[in-house]
Amino acid sequence: MNVEVRDNPAESRYEILDDERRLGLAQYRLRDDKISFIHTEIDPALQGRGLAARLVEWALQDAQARRLDVLPFCPYVRGYIDEHRAFLVLVPEDRRGAFGLPD
Repeated sequence: MNVEVRDNPAESRYEILDDERRLGLAQYRLRDDKISFIHTEIDPALQGRGLAARLVEWALQDAQARRLDVLPFCPYVRGYIDEHRAFLVLVPEDRRGAFGLPD
C-alpha cells in the first residue's frame, strides 16, 4: 500500500488514500480559527490496520501547524486526543470539559 493523507478543502475533509483510492476520511467544519471534527470513517474492509489513527494524527498535526483550535465532536478524534495528550493543547481549555477531556 502506498498510503498518504491530504486535506481536501473543497469537500471539507481529510482523506487517507492508497494511490487515488480513498480508504477513509475525517470530515470537518472550518470557521475562522477553529476546526470542528465531525466524523471519521475507514473502509470497513480495512479497519484494524491503524489507518484511522494515521489519518487523525496527520489532521491534528495539520491543525496545529495552521494554529487552529480543535473541537473534537467526532468520538474517534476525541478518543485519539485523550490517548495522545500532546494534542490536548489544541482544544481550548474552556471547551475541554464539554468534550470529556481533562483540563
